[in-house]
Amino acid sequence: MRALVTGGAGFIGSTLVDALVASGNEVSVVDDLSRGRRENLNAGADFHQLDIVDERLTDLIASIAPDVVFHEAAQIDVRRSVAEPLLDARINVLGTVNVLDACARAEVRRVVFASSGGTLYGDADILPTPETYPCTPASGYGAAKLAAETYGSVFQQVHGLEFVALRYGNVFGPRQDPHGEAGVVAIFAQRLLGGGEAVINGSGTQTRDYIYVDDVVDANMRAAHSEALGAFNIGTGRQCDVNELYTHIARAAGVDREARHGEAKRGEQRTSCLDASRAAELLGWTPRTALEEGISRTVQWFSNRDGAK
Repeated sequence: MRALVTGGAGFIGSTLVDALVASGNEVSVVDDLSRGRRENLNAGADFHQLDIVDERLTDLIASIAPDVVFHEAAQIDVRRSVAEPLLDARINVLGTVNVLDACARAEVRRVVFASSGGTLYGDADILPTPETYPCTPASGYGAAKLAAETYGSVFQQVHGLEFVALRYGNVFGPRQDPHGEAGVVAIFAQRLLGGGEAVINGSGTQTRDYIYVDDVVDANMRAAHSEALGAFNIGTGRQCDVNELYTHIARAAGVDREARHGEAKRGEQRTSCLDASRAAELLGWTPRTALEEGISRTVQWFSNRDGAK
């Protein structure tokens, strides 16, 4: 398979690139390095430093002629999407439309899009939440992901471009940015390993569906080779609150102290848990990494990385 990964120098994207290269695929990476890191780039992949909004993307994708495009590039900070909605829309809506248009013109067979489970559904009444639940995003980030899915459906109908949206839970694992808004596991791991303090927003009873990055990569690989179309939740179906999450991370880091509780974040989502039975049925995908095991691997990665500095 000839594959192109946007955001392929980032956390999820680079892990996906590694798996694609290891499986013998011909891989190209597009990343503007605004968040991605050069050290994440796989030497077995061709790298092109380019913004996904750039009009030159059309010629680039045409020259590569990939069979599948994995669209991972995004503005990932929910709070920034609220504070700077135009910037978020430029990257997450216009950037996605540019990718889709370039793919349609190059006659790419399939696009696998990194969407979002929690931010699309909000505080759902049904847990775990299925794909049929109404999408009522409460942030610019969620609205952009929904708009991107809608555009994907349009390009599928008009141009025959196969489109799959993988609605991720809260992805965590090695290479996640500990300075980003979305990486609570990475943030806590780095702070505790460095002798610092982890601060939990509010009571810590807010829940998320935490999914290990290798399982997300597996879902992408299966989606690329499947004939199934549409949206798929990629989560564990298990809620974990922040207090429990901290306990697991502290144990893995060898830390025996309580977290400090700070002020609750206004408007923060209370619950998120995804029903991934559709992915199991149509993609043959189920998560394989237990939360405790994933956290242990992640903490070990940060320990090895920081210890080598």
